[in-house]
Amino acid sequence: MNLSNKKILVTGADGFIGSHLVERLLKEGCQVRAFVYYNSFNSWGWLDTLSEEQLSKIEIFSGDIRDPNGVRTAMKDIDIVFHLAALIAIPFSYHSPDAYIDTNVKGTLNVIQAARDLGTERVLVTSTSEVYGTAQFVPITELHPKQPQSPYSASKIGADCIADSFYRSFDLPLTIVRPFNTFGPRQSARAVIPTIITQLLNGKEEIKLGDITPTRDLLYVKDTVNGFVEIALSNQLIGHEVNIATQSEISVGDLAQSIIKHINPSAKIISDEIRLRPEKSEVFRLFGSNEKLKNTTNWKQEFTLEQGLKETIDWFKNDSNLSKYKSNIYNI
Repeated sequence: MNLSNKKILVTGADGFIGSHLVERLLKEGCQVRAFVYYNSFNSWGWLDTLSEEQLSKIEIFSGDIRDPNGVRTAMKDIDIVFHLAALIAIPFSYHSPDAYIDTNVKGTLNVIQAARDLGTERVLVTSTSEVYGTAQFVPITELHPKQPQSPYSASKIGADCIADSFYRSFDLPLTIVRPFNTFGPRQSARAVIPTIITQLLNGKEEIKLGDITPTRDLLYVKDTVNGFVEIALSNQLIGHEVNIATQSEISVGDLAQSIIKHINPSAKIISDEIRLRPEKSEVFRLFGSNEKLKNTTNWKQEFTLEQGLKETIDWFKNDSNLSKYKSNIYNI
């Protein structure tokens, strides 16, 4: 499949990964319709930071992924859907689980139901490595058991299952795309890397973190969006779940020390109790297999962790970017 001139819908296009994916699809020559969350400020999220030239090539659709009518309207005449819209913050899911079911499960149902009715050529549903929970074996393959260790992960497992059922029941041409821990410019303030960087750049000598012992498989955002594109190009992956991962791991503590070394070597890490997950909810190890992705596509990791961190830190050093983050509060 060639993506050039394909009519593409990206849900969650106003978010972190979604905005980077939109940029990549424009480079592929796609006709991009960006589904952004409706709000009275007329904000298009991170798409507002794109150039005028880029924005002139994007059709913006403001709506709510929870609304089946709006989703169906957005998907008319679309060839391929990249469904990224979701609530993703784990701590927020502890006290607002209903919102996660409505957005992540019902939102996904809205997309795939419309795709079935409209005869959409291809659907890519975005999952998360959190569905695996703490690794029972490594590297984690797509056959690893699912463990709902938070309401967030439970909602994503539910979304994955309803998507898989539509493939099996109706031959809907979809793939479940499962990125591991993506980082980079524009990432949410609730994620660990922006949390560390923004505290350091704002002059904090004591960096507040939760548990620093868990390990993560950290994937630079440009490698993630390359994975999405390669998966869309592969008909072999229709009906499959597929990881995007580096097949490596680093502890949160070692990651923090690496960033501290780059910005302020004298800074210290302190434990902040409010940032700790309940023990049975914490995912202590994520270390993903990328063998399936490599064996079925031309994807390869292009950015090392150090290269990705350097680009991310440089982006945050721009005052106009840093000013968008409130490092003095705990973002759930």
